[in-house]
Amino acid sequence: MAIEVFNRREVKYMLSDADRDALLSIIGTYMDSDPFNKGGKTYSICNLYLDTDSDELIRKSLEKPAFKEKIRLRSYGTVALSDKVFLESKKKFDGVVNKRRTSFILKDAYEYFETGKVNEMQTTSDGKKLKMNTQVMKEIDYIMHFYSLKPKVFISYDRYAFFEKNNSDFRLTIDTNIQTRRDDLRLDSAAYGTQLLQEGQWLMEAKAFKAFPLWFVRFLSKRRIFQTSFSKYGTEYKNYIASKNQQR
Repeated sequence: MAIEVFNRREVKYMLSDADRDALLSIIGTYMDSDPFNKGGKTYSICNLYLDTDSDELIRKSLEKPAFKEKIRLRSYGTVALSDKVFLESKKKFDGVVNKRRTSFILKDAYEYFETGKVNEMQTTSDGKKLKMNTQVMKEIDYIMHFYSLKPKVFISYDRYAFFEKNNSDFRLTIDTNIQTRRDDLRLDSAAYGTQLLQEGQWLMEAKAFKAFPLWFVRFLSKRRIFQTSFSKYGTEYKNYIASKNQQR
């Protein structure tokens, strides 16, 4: 069963190709690969980020307040209208990230965005009733209506993901091929768009509620890899505004 509630710190680092290769060469000693990384290959994640007409949520987030929140619809790869996706809220307060999500059928998620009403009789492609997290849905629904949110940005990327052996608290993700667009805002459309990273860059996130393991800290020190501040949606928005200003 997919985990629906997460509480953790998330620290980001920018890696070079050499850094990534060095990490992948040792990571099997300490961590297990995510089942989605079949054959040692990346898997694809697609997201629709929701915001107001005036991009209020991302503008507030870039001001680095003590509390910030985002709503997104996520799929694993390009999906069909009858496939399951995840509607998520992501809140950050005092450095700790709380992520909560519930399952949705894609076509019913689109309907919810248009009408504001949840189809409580959603069924999966094999005819089974979808199990939604009703408490999480109530929380997200409140935010959706409070801000009048709608899909604003598509962001996709290819990911390596790892969990520390015998300690699921520590997780690493390494993302590449981050693509963004502000049209064709559908998860049943192919992943394409403007590249967010330069060639040879990889965005790594270390995620844990407790301290990071010693082997990982030593790896960062040896490679002289330092924490960075990088938001996929935030960077997309800043690029979008810069492009608009250039066109004036």
